[in-house]
Amino acid sequence: MRRTRLMYAGLAALMVLGGWTAGGTGQASADDSPKATEPASAGLLQAMQRDLGLTKERAEARLAAERTAMDLAPKAREAAGSAYGGSWFDAKSERLTVAVTSDAAAGTVRNLRATGVSVRTVEHSARELDAAKARIDRLTAPAGVSSWHVDPTANTVVVNVVRAQQADNDVRRFVSRARAAGPVTVETVGAAPRTFAAGTVGGDPYYTGNVRCSIGFSVHGGFITAGHCGQAGAGVRGWDGSYVGTFQGSSFPDNDYAWVSVGSGWWTVPVVLGWGTVPDRLVRGSAEAPVGASVCRSGSTTHWHCGTVLAKNETVNYSQGAVHQMTKTSVCAEPGDSGGSFISGEQAQGVTSGGWGNCSGGGETWFQPVNEILNRYGLTLHTA
Repeated sequence: MRRTRLMYAGLAALMVLGGWTAGGTGQASADDSPKATEPASAGLLQAMQRDLGLTKERAEARLAAERTAMDLAPKAREAAGSAYGGSWFDAKSERLTVAVTSDAAAGTVRNLRATGVSVRTVEHSARELDAAKARIDRLTAPAGVSSWHVDPTANTVVVNVVRAQQADNDVRRFVSRARAAGPVTVETVGAAPRTFAAGTVGGDPYYTGNVRCSIGFSVHGGFITAGHCGQAGAGVRGWDGSYVGTFQGSSFPDNDYAWVSVGSGWWTVPVVLGWGTVPDRLVRGSAEAPVGASVCRSGSTTHWHCGTVLAKNETVNYSQGAVHQMTKTSVCAEPGDSGGSFISGEQAQGVTSGGWGNCSGGGETWFQPVNEILNRYGLTLHTA
């Protein structure tokens, strides 16, 4: 659905403009827990039916189950202690699954099950897997290696290799060194990842230089977005060409996040655009969705699409360099969507970084988690 220039002006203002103080608007720190939420909108349910193949009733049930899983995940990690092997949302059972090593105390397992989670025994603890991934992070990856992450469901570190380059000598050497770092499984992907910035086109959220990107989430004093969209000190123009503000901090590669201060009549509110597919979404916090949970993305090119969280703490090997601590999703994206919002229910998840594929044939997209960005720059998320 195309918006008219006048309608878009109002919506762009809602998304970018800062200091709005309507009744009920509050502040949230990076570790806010989920709050009571209103029933899911018809548009959100329709998007989940389209992208996840769910009925309306199953989509409603899944959202409710995911809210429960978000609340249980940090408590389960604390309860499992050193035996913790990771957790994920199981879409079939609609329950959180918590992995523990065989040395977990019987009382710990009973307590975990009493909360309603499923418990699975695994060989390696999350600490062991994280240490193995950290050792791989210190290696220099060739272009044929796409990414690597800890997969709690498989209890291993997964290294993704571009299918057409898996026989390359540099790729094989990297894989050999990665296997020496700890438990590793090698998988293939169809293409190398790329960022989703684009050349200038009219009518979209913001521009820096000749690059168009998308706004992520409103924070007090500005908004957060992708680091590859602009360097610190770069000026930002809005959809109408007017001056918005300046990049105050930016990191890419290694990370892919940035924040932009706003002024000159622009201000910010806790809203994510639904682009006519769903009503514009209010942001009520930043509780982290577990692996397996549904997540949706808003971007200035392909607008609103949904999928699931596939992996966390993944290192992505872009041509510009590796980016760490990313979250991988099954959501599609295209150039111009960079920096845009990833949201689960009404909980902010992160800003779009890059991926492979497109929204015609499908693909995968990574985001940089929102809480990491807030903590890095000492920012506070706007919430409704």
